[in-house]
Amino acid sequence: MTSFLLNKGIYLPHLELTENSKIEVLSAQRRVIIPLQQHIGKGCQPVVKAGDSVKEGQKIGKSDGFVSASVHSSVSGRVIEVKEWLHPMGKKVLSVVIESNGKDEGFKENKSADKLGRDKLLSIIKEAGIVGLGGATFPTHVKLSPPKEKKIDTVILNGAECEPYLTADHRLMLEYSSEIVKGLKVLMKIVNAKNGFIGVEDNKRDAIKAIKKEVGSDNNIKVVSLKTKYPLGAEKMLIKELVGRVVPLNGLPMDVGVVVNNVGTAKAVYDAVYLGKPLIERVVTVTGNVNEPKNVMVKIGTLVRDLVKECGGYKGSPKKLIMGGPMMGIAQSSDNVPVIKGSSGVLVLGDAEEPEERECIRCGKCVDYCPMNLMPITIARFGRAERIKQAEEYYATACFECGICSYVCPSKVPLVKWIKYAKEKIRESKEGGVK
Repeated sequence: MTSFLLNKGIYLPHLELTENSKIEVLSAQRRVIIPLQQHIGKGCQPVVKAGDSVKEGQKIGKSDGFVSASVHSSVSGRVIEVKEWLHPMGKKVLSVVIESNGKDEGFKENKSADKLGRDKLLSIIKEAGIVGLGGATFPTHVKLSPPKEKKIDTVILNGAECEPYLTADHRLMLEYSSEIVKGLKVLMKIVNAKNGFIGVEDNKRDAIKAIKKEVGSDNNIKVVSLKTKYPLGAEKMLIKELVGRVVPLNGLPMDVGVVVNNVGTAKAVYDAVYLGKPLIERVVTVTGNVNEPKNVMVKIGTLVRDLVKECGGYKGSPKKLIMGGPMMGIAQSSDNVPVIKGSSGVLVLGDAEEPEERECIRCGKCVDYCPMNLMPITIARFGRAERIKQAEEYYATACFECGICSYVCPSKVPLVKWIKYAKEKIRESKEGGVK
């Protein structure tokens, strides 16, 4: 089984309502709710309590384990309470509620950043709480610390924002191209990689031009125009397309000498290394049925309901609210959830009636289009029937939940739902549960 066939995947409709919308920097809201779990791995332990005064950028959650990432206050103010709050992933997690005092503390610029060595750079990134901003939220310092036997020669920046509606990365590449390229050079320095690639879809020619201008005559970095085909932005697909290497089944990019990061992550690395700013804000696309669709730079912990108000409010009565894009995003039960590090978009849909599920007609479309060459309907059936061992035998864990199978299914079987369920049960079993 190979990891990707270039003739697979689909062409999705072009629905970028905000591609010409410059990033608008939003002021801090009066109250923010900052979850202590915003990353893959162990959640943080709170280091503040109700009544404490905090400054913008102050650590409020200490990472508790190697695969973890610190959490910082995005505002200056006072801690109101530390309590469980609804998280965009659908569960309640321990969160810090802070009332802002409106003060902008500022950060100390590091004028000797270019002279810093690998260990210091890695420490800065770890302390800044940086995670993958493409949505996976894997702690960046962990990704940059492969075992000694895993030699990294290539760093790839992912600028292939291939889901409809989302334009945050597109605008970042246009407006922060210099910071992104400098962030890439930091990443390359840390892993001692000689080759850097920035992959951008060919429908973002202005971004390609802007990035190429910043790269200039640096022969170690190549800007590559990619076919606008979903899900080419998935890291295994990107590696195959850019450097021709196939990541082993259930393997990692480091197994083929590659580290992949999102362009937003590179910008966050620049902020931490050069400006002394931890990850306390990000660009979010707010789009769909809102009166003023925008790309906004927003403080982590801002409630979605407040964010929508900043975009003119809902247009009509929203039927569905999605954090992320329409293919891989998570539907929300409430807009009383905060923006977190992995929140790339807020999509409001006004015509989102759930399709009626029918019996599978064995058309094979889900198999034909799966970029990982899996059998989605079979894995989903095993998941639904609690036959978790069989789901694992059919490589359920190789699925990265791109959503193509559900999208093309004429019977509207919720394939991704049951594959995700099977994957969660497999994970539980490996942590000591029962299959």
